[in-house]
Amino acid sequence: MPPISIVPMKSADRTEIYVQMSLQLFKQLQFEARDIKICIGKILVKVNIQTVDMASNEIHFPKHLFQYFCLPIQQYKFHFYLKKENHVLFLGPIIGLVTDFKYKGDNEPHFGSIHSFCEEIHHGVSENGGFLYVFTYPEFSTLGYFFDSGKWKPAQLPHPDVIYNRIHSRRAEFSNEYHLFRLRLAELSIPIFNDRFLSKWEVHEHLILENHLHPFIPETNIFTKDHLSAFLTKYETIFIKPVHGSQGRNIFKLVKEQTGFKLDSSFTSYSVNKEVILSFEEIYQHIKPLLNNRIYIIQQGIPLLTYQARGMDYRVLCHKNKQNNWIVTSVVARISAEDEFVSNIARGGDIMSPINALKDNISIRDAKLLISQMKELAIETALIIERKTSGITGELGIDVGIDKDGKPWLIEVNSKPSKSFEDGQMKIRPSAKAIIQFCTKLAFDSTEETGDL
Repeated sequence: MPPISIVPMKSADRTEIYVQMSLQLFKQLQFEARDIKICIGKILVKVNIQTVDMASNEIHFPKHLFQYFCLPIQQYKFHFYLKKENHVLFLGPIIGLVTDFKYKGDNEPHFGSIHSFCEEIHHGVSENGGFLYVFTYPEFSTLGYFFDSGKWKPAQLPHPDVIYNRIHSRRAEFSNEYHLFRLRLAELSIPIFNDRFLSKWEVHEHLILENHLHPFIPETNIFTKDHLSAFLTKYETIFIKPVHGSQGRNIFKLVKEQTGFKLDSSFTSYSVNKEVILSFEEIYQHIKPLLNNRIYIIQQGIPLLTYQARGMDYRVLCHKNKQNNWIVTSVVARISAEDEFVSNIARGGDIMSPINALKDNISIRDAKLLISQMKELAIETALIIERKTSGITGELGIDVGIDKDGKPWLIEVNSKPSKSFEDGQMKIRPSAKAIIQFCTKLAFDSTEETGDL
């Protein structure tokens, strides 16, 4: 059956707990009694069903019933699941998006780089069936923000059936407060997906054990002076990256010259003369203090195809769908800014369709074949990462480079891919639709596993 519409109605008696539906819907739902329990977002309320002459896909709630469920009084579209043995009708899903942001209480909250994306997800959930709200983990159970009349409004809302993790900060995920929040979710049996940030070294260690992926993985090792020396002896170009880095920040690029090495960096607080030739010892003395005792990796530089002499790679977005299968939801080419060696949009990079980015180098036919190969490589990578990491993985951004021989290389895997690829139109992208489908699946899977109520 399609989703059911929940419609508010006036009621003179605020003490009677009932709902109204058509006799046709009552029979379709195969209720065995008129006294049932309705569950929305972990809140269970006993109600009496009144059958009246009305639309067959609607259930009318008296306005005071919304207060029992901690829901704003408005019309909803909900999917449903009936647990006959307990006489329980589950309606939902209630989807919580957890992130970290500051809110002073006087203006509308702003969710940082995912603000527009949160609105997109809201519209997608409302259209598909369900209710979305955004919250911070310190405020879990006490305050959430729902979208209404063009604004995000604060309210006490029901516990979600599923949580989508869009926390921006790795430090936050390591905090004791976040650890307590995760323990609380486990107690409530609330699944959380897009589980956590992955480190670059962790991803490398998982992938390098797969022999069939070896040809696609640049040589990588933990940064030490000896490893640096070995890589600079072996390769013309190398990159030094923080294992917990993101958005192309704090990366070094070293290029071998006849008499030494050229150094470039994406550190915002450190400028370097890219034309100066440095010795190995000078390079090491430059780099070591900037690492700040943090763990970095060294990675083989691949001579990748460029676009108009600018760096280029490809972001392949992979998502789990409602059948629990990995699918590619988008592929974009990322073109670096003219003065940057990283292609990240956060550092001024541009995006374009992969066909348009490739057609200057190869034929359209070969470009389509390459894009197909990139998708296959990304799906295989997603399957391995999901299998080898803890928690629920349902979304990955996989960065692929194409070398000058037309061979794909796995550059990075991101568990919290950027949501800033805007096209100026407020439409629900395939990636957002996949997230909503997966959230809905997780919510109702956990509902089916719920014990006696």
